Amino acid sequence: MRNTVIAATVLVVVVVTAVVLLARGRPVEPAAAPPPATKTTTVRKGDLTNTRLLQGNLGFGAARPVKGGTGTVTKLPVAGQATELGKELYRVDDQPVVVFIGATPLFRALDAPGIKGSDVAVLIDNLAALGYQVGTRPKDAAKAELTQTVIDAVKRWQKSLGVEQNGVLQPSRVLVLERPMRVSTVKAQLGSPAGEELFEVTSTARLITLQVPVSEAGAVKADVPVTIVRPDSREVPGKVTSVTNAPAQENGGGPKVDISVTPDNPADVADLDTAPVRLKFTTESRTGVLTVPLAALIALKEGGYAVQLPGGGLKAVKTGLYSQDKVEISGDGITDGLEVVTAQ
Repeated sequence: MRNTVIAATVLVVVVVTAVVLLARGRPVEPAAAPPPATKTTTVRKGDLTNTRLLQGNLGFGAARPVKGGTGTVTKLPVAGQATELGKELYRVDDQPVVVFIGATPLFRALDAPGIKGSDVAVLIDNLAALGYQVGTRPKDAAKAELTQTVIDAVKRWQKSLGVEQNGVLQPSRVLVLERPMRVSTVKAQLGSPAGEELFEVTSTARLITLQVPVSEAGAVKADVPVTIVRPDSREVPGKVTSVTNAPAQENGGGPKVDISVTPDNPADVADLDTAPVRLKFTTESRTGVLTVPLAALIALKEGGYAVQLPGGGLKAVKTGLYSQDKVEISGDGITDGLEVVTAQ
């Protein structure tokens, strides 16, 4: 019996020793990695917007050339000078040429009572704006009449200018502009003939202009809000003020449109003279819709999309507006706050 116990003990020792020796000669296998954690996201109610960036130029708009009448230029304005109603802008033959605001240029001498026309209406309106008593003119500008009262007002105005007070207004002594403007570039020199191009004027307000093909204009229309991205990347609000067909291009390229944009607050761009800017237009928008990241959508073999619940179940969804990395979804059981699986 004793011999049997000893033999069994020896056998156990031999087996254990063999197992240890085999283990030492074999690399240890690493433990299996746990399955990756499932990433989830939440269905959220919010707004989606798609925008488009277009390049524009901040400045004072298109320039308009100004030519004088007969005579010799004896004084010129300076670039950046603003026009003033009823005040001298430049001189021809050492006589002031003053600025009126209106739609009709003076095309004849206004030198006798009884003359009627829209140019007379411009004279009456400007004298009234300057504070002179001119009476009441008809609503129809073509019926406005040069009366003795108006002629007397012209004489008083001429006195304020320091010129001959004869009550006669020559067209070469008045520059009629459609609105207050600023001198952008001076082209002539002193002593030049007044009939050549003297200088250019632009709007006094800073605005952004751009020209794009009709096919790219999309839904851009007058009064549409737009975001102006300044050169320093600061964003300020603005509005489209006009969309017009551009003149035919000699080099082809298809029809184009000219777009003008003005900032809501001129002070937002007052520190800039001329500069390239970007315009951010909203092309599509949806408010108060349910959204998820694009990575949460699962394409179904039978077509369409679904989202996956953390438990593994799928819910079919209908997609709407796509915006950057999000998408609008709807469907049975799709609610704000629903947790779904996402690939990112």
